[in-house]
Amino acid sequence: MTARLDSAQVAFYHANGYTLFRQPVFAPDSFARLFALFEELLAKNPDKRPDELDVPHFTEPRLFEFLLSDDIIGLVEPLIGPDIGLWSSHFIAKEPFTGRATPWHEDSAYWNGRFDRLDQIVTVWLALDATDQENGCMRVIPGTHLHGFSEYEHIDTAANTFASQIKPEQIDESRAVYFELQPNQCSLHDGRIIHGAKANTSPRRRAGYTLRYFSQSMKLNTDHPSNTTHKIWHVTGRNLANNPVQPEPAY
Repeated sequence: MTARLDSAQVAFYHANGYTLFRQPVFAPDSFARLFALFEELLAKNPDKRPDELDVPHFTEPRLFEFLLSDDIIGLVEPLIGPDIGLWSSHFIAKEPFTGRATPWHEDSAYWNGRFDRLDQIVTVWLALDATDQENGCMRVIPGTHLHGFSEYEHIDTAANTFASQIKPEQIDESRAVYFELQPNQCSLHDGRIIHGAKANTSPRRRAGYTLRYFSQSMKLNTDHPSNTTHKIWHVTGRNLANNPVQPEPAY
């Protein structure tokens, strides 16, 4: 496996909880296939909001071409090591003018109890459209992946993608870093970092694909209610915790 991040990027990730990869993630033809597949799935699911295409690989095996690609694993392995499992994936699109905000949150707060620990989950956020502050790009509070869980409050889902958010008094928005990316570039962030996105008030769509991976030194809690129907896959290396990984898919 050829690492695609240098030592400075890896050190920055561990200190700050994120890094940006501003080179093409996939070859142009591969990215074109993924983009076309996203548009196909979007058209096939008119009953869902464009920000609700969660775990599409459960029913669409063609996505494994990208989820198990060396192009992606070369970004992930320098951050969590060679023993990698596929945790999840999610297409998230914010429509022009009406795309909902993603409130400040930690992914780890929603995953609490699903693993024995949560310190080695990395999300690759692949830009399908150009994403910037105008159309609601992701933003993070650097270094907060080391702070533990925040306190949450209930909010309305009409304007937000989640029903809860970190209490505003715990957030210093002046420290926020915005992830502005071109199509086929990506960010990588620790599952514990505080992040979110403003609503899309622009005339341009903002679409991305999140690909999430975990170190197989982490143990899945098979008794957790959210894990009873959730499927994980072996990607590379060893299944150190003897997790119930799926067989290698055909695609």
